[in-house]
Amino acid sequence: MAKNLMIQGTMSGVGKSILTAGILRVLKQDGYKVAPFKSQNMALNSYVTKEGREIGRAQALQAQACGLDPSSDMNPILIKPMGDTTSQIIVNGLPLGNMKARDYFKNKKSLIPDIQAAYDRLSKDADIIVIEGAGSPVEINLRDNDIVNMGLAQILDAPVLLAGDIDPGGVFAQLLGTVSLMSPEERNRVKGLIINKFRGDVTLLEPGLSMFKKYCDIPFAGIVPYTKLSLDEEDSVSQRLTVNNKFKNKNLVINTYSRVINKSITDRDDNTRNLIIAVIRLPYISNYTDFTIFENIDGVDLYYIDDPDSLDKADLVIIPGTKNTIEDLEWLRKKGLSDKIQELSCKEVPIIGICGGFQMLGKSIADTSGVEGGGVVKGLGLLPIETEFTSYKNLRQVSAITPKLSGFYEPVSDTPISGYEIHMGSSILDDSTDHEDCVITRKNVLGTYIHGIFDTPSFTQKLIKLLYEKNGIDRDIPVVEELSVTQDRELDRLADVLRQSLDLEMIYRIIGL
Repeated sequence: MAKNLMIQGTMSGVGKSILTAGILRVLKQDGYKVAPFKSQNMALNSYVTKEGREIGRAQALQAQACGLDPSSDMNPILIKPMGDTTSQIIVNGLPLGNMKARDYFKNKKSLIPDIQAAYDRLSKDADIIVIEGAGSPVEINLRDNDIVNMGLAQILDAPVLLAGDIDPGGVFAQLLGTVSLMSPEERNRVKGLIINKFRGDVTLLEPGLSMFKKYCDIPFAGIVPYTKLSLDEEDSVSQRLTVNNKFKNKNLVINTYSRVINKSITDRDDNTRNLIIAVIRLPYISNYTDFTIFENIDGVDLYYIDDPDSLDKADLVIIPGTKNTIEDLEWLRKKGLSDKIQELSCKEVPIIGICGGFQMLGKSIADTSGVEGGGVVKGLGLLPIETEFTSYKNLRQVSAITPKLSGFYEPVSDTPISGYEIHMGSSILDDSTDHEDCVITRKNVLGTYIHGIFDTPSFTQKLIKLLYEKNGIDRDIPVVEELSVTQDRELDRLADVLRQSLDLEMIYRIIGL
């Protein structure tokens, strides 16, 4: 049986996913066979395995840290919110159905056998499993039915490292408050504390560490510095979508929810300026990791936008995937974004729709099966497709060649692409349109069901070249690196940071090595 270690946090957003990935990478580098495990993940950023199973994107990254192919055993339960009280429940990579939060809470303990079986399968081939918790382990109203934090630690007999986030302040209160709300048995499982995202001179924090011993005798396992990394994050708390800034440069005003907020914005008339890509910040946006690649490309500025006026300066507008296509389409209309997108299309501004965004660009969406509540809604009418939702969920990895495309996107015809599909139902195209299932175009509008399409360097380089030429930008076409190569390099950099900031001897003792 594999040894284990669990990473819990004082709250959401402390960096559990990245810490888990980094510790896994360190252990792999040290010669151990390792695997990640998160019993229950609530996320709209998901990934499709080779077997056609859906898991959280964070566990796919953690698998990469281990040098493994992602598996549904790494994340046996995935919860994808569809509204304030309803979510799609995915078990062992396949949809179980939509459930109200109250109903899921009452019944989730029935999934413990699935959790245990998935963990046991991982254990057969691993020396060490690093388990990630979720949110806070001391949500006392949820403790009785816990299957992801201390409840899981008890089931799997796992020692715990508790991490707090110093960046917003109050980290000592976070840690002490969390420990004080634990039962004696739970507290005894916590073998070390981690302060994450520290900025500045660590010696200034050392007096606080000494003072903290008066209140809590759990030792500190390390102080991890704030480090900018190009790695996939949990979507509900990612800074990409929660930091709101406005850029003002002469006539350019853009609302941004991106972590590229420090990149300079140049005058639109400057032929050496950066390319401006605007992603619509939908309320139920999913798989925004589709656009991580753009954050790593020199000469490209990426923004998440929810204001129609901000789109006027965009060189490319992308409507991303969503877990609630119909509701987000209605939101587009209420915000005036649908009219703005149609206006920009008439002005020949390139527009791309991914998955749910692709469906929105069509003529209509019919939900006769009640997947999203039922009804038929009119689309934006920019692509000649009609979509019908069904209860069947398409889950598959894709490797294809773009068909002969028309209009603005013709130069990206016959280009290799890869990615994965996650969608309910299908879209039917007009007979008058030359098409393949992977990508379709009409004039300046492109649609596809393929998540991760921009991660194919040849496709993205051709797209950037087209956008440079259309906007008179006189710059060398940037080299686009495979996302997996970038992430491997970042994981190694993360491992280096953790080696310098964590007490690895203590952590090895905690694991039992």
